[in-house]
Amino acid sequence: MTTEHAQQAEHALTPSNYIAHHLSFNTKSIGEGGFWTLHVDTLAMSVILGLVVMGLVWWVARGATAGVPTKRQAFVELVFGFVDDQVKNIFHGDRHSFIAPTALTVFLWVFAMNAMDFLPVDIFAKFMHSLGFDTWRAVPTSDINTTFALALAIWFLMIFFSIKAKGLGGWIHELFCSPFGSKIWVWPANFLFNMIEYVSKPLSHSLRLFGNMYAGEVIFLLLGLWAATGLTGTVAAAILGAGWSIFHILIVALQAFIFMMLTVVYLAMAHESH
Repeated sequence: MTTEHAQQAEHALTPSNYIAHHLSFNTKSIGEGGFWTLHVDTLAMSVILGLVVMGLVWWVARGATAGVPTKRQAFVELVFGFVDDQVKNIFHGDRHSFIAPTALTVFLWVFAMNAMDFLPVDIFAKFMHSLGFDTWRAVPTSDINTTFALALAIWFLMIFFSIKAKGLGGWIHELFCSPFGSKIWVWPANFLFNMIEYVSKPLSHSLRLFGNMYAGEVIFLLLGLWAATGLTGTVAAAILGAGWSIFHILIVALQAFIFMMLTVVYLAMAHESH
């Protein structure tokens, strides 16, 4: 075998190479030794989708009328009302000052990021390659950094509102004196119990969204591999792909809804005392 043939065999597209390529991030190292590594594709897609969502809402709000609403205005009002009703059922304070707008922002942004999973992976990859990017992940929520950053932001807001509602002394008192009582010998158990709760919230909040979106992305890749095996595989992959796409619409919306609801629940819990 010649050197050229050996290199071609080495770079031949195998199923593992195909999946690894589509699951690779466009990274940029910062600092000495590359200690900080940015996922450029995740950051870019997150910012772009956030601007698109805000721009669409602004566009609809700018053209809103008090009379008969347009179709787009009616749709946006339906989404606004749906989110506000969910918040009203959980949070019983002044929800319109911060909680409801935050819930709406989280729902629309996460939904938009999840929906990028519907883009045909090969076509999108070829498009990005034509722009000079060899690797580019289109679904920000299939990156654990995105979901964990969102969950951590909610976690810090939860602590902030808890301290704001109870005072710093009241928050510390709650850490050591609930749920098992205020006796000094149960302080360690109370503190350990509360620390486990505080640590588990961002972990479960982020991993649930990441796991579902990452799994969905992998399934689309596996169906794409099946389609490349021949006519039978193409037909089977097309049928299963259509079915999975329909089912995935529910997953995309449901995961955005669950992430929003957990956000509201955590912020509502911050305003409550044990």
